[in-house]
Amino acid sequence: MEKFKDLTYTRPDIAKAKKEYSHLLKQFKKANSFEEADKAFVAFTKITETVATQQVIASVRNTMNMKDEYYDGEVKFFNRTMPRMMLQVKAAGKEMLKSPFRPQLEEKYGKHFFRDTETQIKLVKPNIIFDSIRESNLTTTYSKTVAACSVEFMGETCNFYGLLRHMQSTDRTERKAAFDAWAKLYEGVSGKLDDLYDKLVKTRLRIAKKLGFKNYIDYIYLARSRYDYNAKDVAAFREAVRTYITPVCDRMFKAQAERIGLNKLEWYDENLMFPDGNASPIGTPEELTEKARQMYEEMSAETGEFFNFMTEHELFDFVTRENKHLGGYCTFLADYKAPFIFSNFNGTSADIDVLTHEAGHAFEAYYSSRRLPLSMLTFSTSEINEIHSMTMELFAYPYMERFFGDKTDKYRFAHFCDAVKTIPYLVCVDEFQHKVFENPSATAAERRTFWREIERKYMPWRSYDGNEFLEGGGFWMQKQHIFLYPFYYIDYAMAQLDAFSLYRIKTEGGNAWDKYLKLCGMGGMYGYFETLDRAGIPVPLKPETVKDVAAFVEKQAHELKV
Repeated sequence: MEKFKDLTYTRPDIAKAKKEYSHLLKQFKKANSFEEADKAFVAFTKITETVATQQVIASVRNTMNMKDEYYDGEVKFFNRTMPRMMLQVKAAGKEMLKSPFRPQLEEKYGKHFFRDTETQIKLVKPNIIFDSIRESNLTTTYSKTVAACSVEFMGETCNFYGLLRHMQSTDRTERKAAFDAWAKLYEGVSGKLDDLYDKLVKTRLRIAKKLGFKNYIDYIYLARSRYDYNAKDVAAFREAVRTYITPVCDRMFKAQAERIGLNKLEWYDENLMFPDGNASPIGTPEELTEKARQMYEEMSAETGEFFNFMTEHELFDFVTRENKHLGGYCTFLADYKAPFIFSNFNGTSADIDVLTHEAGHAFEAYYSSRRLPLSMLTFSTSEINEIHSMTMELFAYPYMERFFGDKTDKYRFAHFCDAVKTIPYLVCVDEFQHKVFENPSATAAERRTFWREIERKYMPWRSYDGNEFLEGGGFWMQKQHIFLYPFYYIDYAMAQLDAFSLYRIKTEGGNAWDKYLKLCGMGGMYGYFETLDRAGIPVPLKPETVKDVAAFVEKQAHELKV
């Protein structure tokens, strides 16, 4: 494999791909043996993977520079093409489900794969193609809108991520000024974002209704392969978080206010853990990457092999630039069995958080894709995938000295507390989305009211120092998952509890790494509950699990306290 920057991008010939697909589908239908059927099946999955690989290359290069007109055009090409391509995939799925060789195929590729195939057949229909294209184009517009936002602050051009660094300053005046600039940026585009989200809600609801669902919530739960639980189970989980996790967080925030010498925390104070400043990583992005390589070589033979592969082929982009997409992600180039990590370093400890988080995703993809019979089995359900990433953050603790030097204890304490304190926010985002789609005709103003009421329920400490836009409920807009990945956020809360469960096993001298490797190696072979069961990890949705984890994290935070 070449370095990512040198990979050749070629727009797929979709007409040719469809023709090859049809030919292979005929071979599959005519197969007289499992071996013949399997050979045709693997061949047409390869076509899908090759098209997807080119799509990922185009998408990554587009997010590297949202003003690159060529890759912007290629993303639009895939937005309007892939929904039609999925009809071919659906046709193959139908034949696979009724094949006389289905039992052998299930044994090789797992029953979960076939259940997902049945789901895709229900959800991929010609009558939603134009709505799916519209949804993709709206999300692209959202990404371009927020990526273009910047402001001059203290002599530099800052995007949203750049301003967050200033909100960790020990100078409260600087924190407040950065906060005001941050809020003003969002308020400045709030009209556009309200309009975009209104169109997204209508488009998503229309897709669900065309597919025969009474609401979007029922549709998206099935689309996200949530076969083992439903919206009522998630509501009970959110209530368990409010009952057991929120009080722990409230005590943490009160202790933090006392530690930094304040009577009351405003939002721009929440990220400052110590009066003399938070721990910041030592080194340039290039130096931090080399330190990460050393860390993963020491962690295990498997992680060492993985990160050396990432380094050799330059499969990451960490540096924040103007017009670069916000946030961080891990994606996968199926043809090369190669993950790619994308993030925006801003000089804070969050750089290491996102590095280890996305490296957790990337390691799982690298590890499982080399052990499973199909690349499309590489990833599991999102609730499992986030365990890979969040656990990696915690398992990296013993190696943090190379990143933070004499401030390592500060980093570990702050990171652990932040992981706990984020959980109530995660459930806020989830309840907000449920509320929006339970009331799809709500106005932009009503949606802001929804947010502020939910926020007060799970995060009673949250105060915006009188900022009218945020006190009025505008904070929901800063979460890109709401726009880009609907209902993909509660997954983080569930996964965080399981990551804490694995970390607890590690602190108690158990075989946590073996469980983690087993979890990663299973990829998407099994469903959510079965994967947890096979790895020996508790189901986080149970109130007793939430209560148990809450007691552990409060005790552990006290032990990590600097």
